[in-house]
Amino acid sequence: MENTSTSTVSTASAGVRYGLLVGIASAILSLILYATNLEQSPVRWVSMVVLAGGIFLAHQFFKQHNNGFMSYGQGLGIGAVLGAVSGLIGGIYMFVYTQFINPDFLTIALNKARTDMEARGNLSDEQIEQGLQMSAKFMDGPFLYLGAVLGTLFFAFLLALVITAFTKHKRPEFE
Repeated sequence: MENTSTSTVSTASAGVRYGLLVGIASAILSLILYATNLEQSPVRWVSMVVLAGGIFLAHQFFKQHNNGFMSYGQGLGIGAVLGAVSGLIGGIYMFVYTQFINPDFLTIALNKARTDMEARGNLSDEQIEQGLQMSAKFMDGPFLYLGAVLGTLFFAFLLALVITAFTKHKRPEFE
């Protein structure tokens, strides 16, 4: 007789596994974008494709190990865990990058922001300075790293809301 049962995988383990993969892939992508000065180009949105692809693959992995079934709630749970783990890796990467690889990150980002504000031409010098001071507060210290974690978690959850609608496969009630 053929053994058709597969081992079950929890939503947390699927989310952690693919969260690690997505986090590492996103960190590598981010490093490439910074090295090629494309961090402000539309190419940076490729990280959202990586995140969405990771959620989709995590759903497929979960279903493969759970007899092809996954509820909507399980799909959202996988996406949330994946986003939290990936965001944590992103926050750690951002810390290492800004503290050791590119300690001038804040200065470069603020200079770019100043140039962009001046190019618009609709702000006074005082308004530009106020904006830069406010930006510096949020780009320095724990706000930057916490923002990376929470931002990734937020976008992963939004993507999971949509992706799960297509990947869910409920177990029949009368099985």
